Amino acid sequence: MTAFIESPALRHCWHPVAEAVDIGADAPLSVTLLGNDLVLWRSPSSDIVAAPDRCPHREAPLSLGWVDDGVISCPYHGWAFGDGGRCVRVPSATPGTAIPPAAHLPCVNVREQYGLVWVCLDEPRTDIPEIPQETDSRFRRINSGVQRWNASATRLTDNFMDISHFPWVHTGTFGDRQRTEVPTLELQDLGAGWYGYQFEVDARNADDDARLISGSEEEVVHRHMSTGFTLPLTVRSTIRYEDGLEHILLLCSSPIDDDHAYFTFVVWRNDDFSVDGNEVIAFDRAIGEEDRGLLERVPGSLPLGQTDLASVQADRGSVEWRRQFVEFLERSPS
Repeated sequence: MTAFIESPALRHCWHPVAEAVDIGADAPLSVTLLGNDLVLWRSPSSDIVAAPDRCPHREAPLSLGWVDDGVISCPYHGWAFGDGGRCVRVPSATPGTAIPPAAHLPCVNVREQYGLVWVCLDEPRTDIPEIPQETDSRFRRINSGVQRWNASATRLTDNFMDISHFPWVHTGTFGDRQRTEVPTLELQDLGAGWYGYQFEVDARNADDDARLISGSEEEVVHRHMSTGFTLPLTVRSTIRYEDGLEHILLLCSSPIDDDHAYFTFVVWRNDDFSVDGNEVIAFDRAIGEEDRGLLERVPGSLPLGQTDLASVQADRGSVEWRRQFVEFLERSPS
């Protein structure tokens, strides 16, 4: 089993597809989720609307149109849609003519949280993952932008649940090939809906970006960490340094189709807020590019059968995510 986007269960989940700042007042945004082409824009009430990217008149892509005062207009015949996707104007119709019910857009669920735009194609049956630091005044949130990766969301999630690749893939950032052994991983409930493992690691701290992240000038820093998932495809990594500095990473992989994904990460830190956010996350961006450079060279989506891939004890976290993910896909959404 490798294909997964046709599973009805995924249509009942929240998936981030953009940042809130990407949805401006004067232009629509085109995205694809689970093979469905969508258009997003801000309505007259400033709420984000998400709907199929097709005009119900003659099916032209609405994302090729324009937004004026929260109303999106189709580029083909000028039909216009406002709050809730309701058709508010048919330019060819005689004034006073009733707008047919079929002219209104069948909108999908959309929410803004953590600076991201989350979309759920059907009735939500899961919650957006919980990050307690979002409401903790000691922490600030830093968003990183949304990228389109030519890699499957399943491969991204499997990678983010894995730490044994650190010494090999991340040699340009923090990986250390002198430290390759992974301690025995004990899987556990990490709280707030996350499941995974805790571990400790000594990380290379050799360049300016790494030292900015760690707040230390030492060549090697000790990290207390956890890595956990919440279904279907979200991973959280927590890092605590010896001086009490915490760095929380939310890693989101949203399936465009079986073989491509949107990727974004969000950071929460209890630092003194004095350093520009882009400088703080430059190091994490570099880490992500190391992962991307490898994952985009691995074709297709991840085989999901428990015996399809060879695994060892260091893979316990990703193996358990894969097991639960398959059960989730096969679960009836009703």
